[in-house]
Amino acid sequence: MGWLIALGVLVLLAILPLGASVRYDSEGVLVRLIAGPVKITLFPRPKKKKSSRKAGQEKEQKKEKKTPASAKPDSSARTEKPDGKAQQKQKSGGPWTDFLPLVKVGLDMLGAFRRKLRVNVLELKLILAGDDPCDLAVNYGKAWAALGNLLPRLERVFVIQKRDLEVECDFTANETLVIARLDLTITLGRLLSLGAVYGIRALKVLLKIKKKRKGGAVK
Repeated sequence: MGWLIALGVLVLLAILPLGASVRYDSEGVLVRLIAGPVKITLFPRPKKKKSSRKAGQEKEQKKEKKTPASAKPDSSARTEKPDGKAQQKQKSGGPWTDFLPLVKVGLDMLGAFRRKLRVNVLELKLILAGDDPCDLAVNYGKAWAALGNLLPRLERVFVIQKRDLEVECDFTANETLVIARLDLTITLGRLLSLGAVYGIRALKVLLKIKKKRKGGAVK
């Protein structure tokens, strides 16, 4: 019975969605970490209230007298210059031929994320400002054309579950406004599998580079 419970827990962890939610509106940018049903605000961080004890300590520090001049270090004293040997040597670049395989592994991993990432929510509301109906009509058409070109490109990379795209005109507004939201997630199981596959590939490349620099034969 215990192994069934453990298997159930592993299955639940494998399908646990992890990701981020980014929102932009009149209040600024809001970034949250998504871990299943839990959302943790990353930015802006909530301001912590100072405890009464800490506030009292700060108040006491302000009341303390300044250090007398005699206790201050002599500014006229010469400071010893560090020896040239102690200074750090300037770093030199590594071989380009060793760097290329790592780039290839990274690009392959990014390509594998295609269609693995899920856009749970995609919201974009563009409020065009202007008092000239002709200009607004032209900008309105351009905005929808841009969204029409952008959406197919996003759908080739992500699985979009819910979308809400709007373009409005406001003759009384002084500037064009944007309201946007993006909730992007990937299951923990997919993330671990991709990390394991491409982590092993990257480790093999690193071991080859290490062996090559030691003078060993590289297959």
